[in-house]
Amino acid sequence: MKEHKARKRFGQNFLQDTRIIGDIVNAVRPQADDVVIEIGPGLAAITEPLAEKVNRLHVVEIDRDIVCRLKTLPFADKLVIHEGDVLQFDFNNIEGKKEIVGNLPYNISTPLLFKLAVVADDVADMHFMLQKGVV
Repeated sequence: MKEHKARKRFGQNFLQDTRIIGDIVNAVRPQADDVVIEIGPGLAAITEPLAEKVNRLHVVEIDRDIVCRLKTLPFADKLVIHEGDVLQFDFNNIEGKKEIVGNLPYNISTPLLFKLAVVADDVADMHFMLQKGVV
């Protein structure tokens, strides 16, 4: 598969450290029937281990090239791909207590956290990687 270069306009920073990936997935503790939403799946570093554990994984991705890549992955049948800007995404359209996870793009971290605070009653848990300068 062709290499994908991170796009600055989307604040992309692709996670590669397998230890951190494992730590994130272990912190989420996904179960088969959980309603898990991954924000910015990128090159699927967190997506793949999450998809191994859940029946269905919602992913929200703005980059159409990455959306095309996600559709070709061996576990694509487990993915519900929502293409678009997560800041415009309606989390209420997904039923159930949600577990939200992601390696957040630095340029949307703060507005996204404020957006998620509004739907917090319908969220079971949130796990995010944030750029040090953002927190």
